[in-house]
Amino acid sequence: MSQAVTKTHAESSRPTIPPLQNGDHLSGPEFERRWDATPGLQKVELIEGVVYMAPAVSLRGHGVPQFRMIGLLGQYILMTPGVVGADNATVRLDLDNLPQPDICLLIAPELEGAVNVGDDEDDVREGAPEFVCEIAATSASMDLHRKLHLYRRHGVKEYVVWRTLDGRIDYFIERGGDFQKLTPRPSGEFASEVLPGLWLDAPAVLRGDWQAAARKLQEGIGSPEHAAFVQRLPAKRKA
Repeated sequence: MSQAVTKTHAESSRPTIPPLQNGDHLSGPEFERRWDATPGLQKVELIEGVVYMAPAVSLRGHGVPQFRMIGLLGQYILMTPGVVGADNATVRLDLDNLPQPDICLLIAPELEGAVNVGDDEDDVREGAPEFVCEIAATSASMDLHRKLHLYRRHGVKEYVVWRTLDGRIDYFIERGGDFQKLTPRPSGEFASEVLPGLWLDAPAVLRGDWQAAARKLQEGIGSPEHAAFVQRLPAKRKA
C-alpha cells in the first residue's frame, strides 16, 4: 500500500506541460515540446515566435481547392524523380518559425536540395523548400504578409498564394534576395524557373477547368527544359 501511495505522489508531482494555445509566444523548442504533449493537433504553426492555430477548414474555400491543387502538382512529382511533394508538413526555418505550408515541393536532400531531414525522430524538415503554395481563404492576410516575408527571408525560391475567396493567384519568385511577381506567359500559364516543366495554368485553375490545367502541365512535363532537368538532377547527388 505504501508503495502505491508513493508512486501516486511521484506522478502528481511531475510538472504539467501546458497545452498549446493560439497566440502563445514561444521559442521553437518549447513549441515542439508542447506540440508533442498535445494530442489531436492539426494545423498549428509558429510564426515569428507566435502560435497560430487555424480555425475549422472550409470545404469550398480551402479543403477542395487544396485537394485539387495537390492532385495537379502530384502529376509533376510522379514524372520528376528527385523532386518530393508534401502537404501540411512542418518545416523548421529558425528558432522562432515552424510553418506548416499547405503544399510544398522540394528537391530531395541527397540531390543538393535546400531542405534537410532533422536529426531527431520526428522527421521534421529543416530549411526552406524550393516551392511553397498556400491556399488562402480566410488566411490571405497572413499568407501575403508575415508568411511572405518569412519565406522570402529564408530563401524559398517560388511562392504561390491562391486566394480562393478573391479568385486570384499570386505567383512570387525570388530575384536578388527579394520576391517579385512572376509574369505569366502570353498563353496565361506560370512557368516555374526552379522546377523546370512545372507549368501552372492559373486561368484554368481559377475557372475550375482542371482538365485544361492538367493538359498544360503535361505540356510542361513534355518540354525540353523538363527533360534536361530530370537528366541533370542525378548529377547533383551528394557523396
